[in-house]
Amino acid sequence: MPRTLASTSLSDLAIGSCATLASFDLPEEIQGQLMHLGFVPESRVLALRRAPAGDPTVYCVDGAEVALRKETAQFIAVHSVFLAVRKDAR
Repeated sequence: MPRTLASTSLSDLAIGSCATLASFDLPEEIQGQLMHLGFVPESRVLALRRAPAGDPTVYCVDGAEVALRKETAQFIAVHSVFLAVRKDAR
């Protein structure tokens, strides 16, 4: 069973954590581009990895891997944050 953590912005999501997208506080043009990539409210997003320097972060949403810089991800709110557990983990 997943462990529930506090809600946060997408940029604060720990690697290996999954969350549900809640809302965007971005210009409509950027918001529209992200929605075309699968970033729609109530979709699940997984933080996969960060660049060696810490930015950007690669997220998996709707089966696609998308890299977002912190300056964009900080304006995307997520809720129902939990640690992803691999099926083969014991």
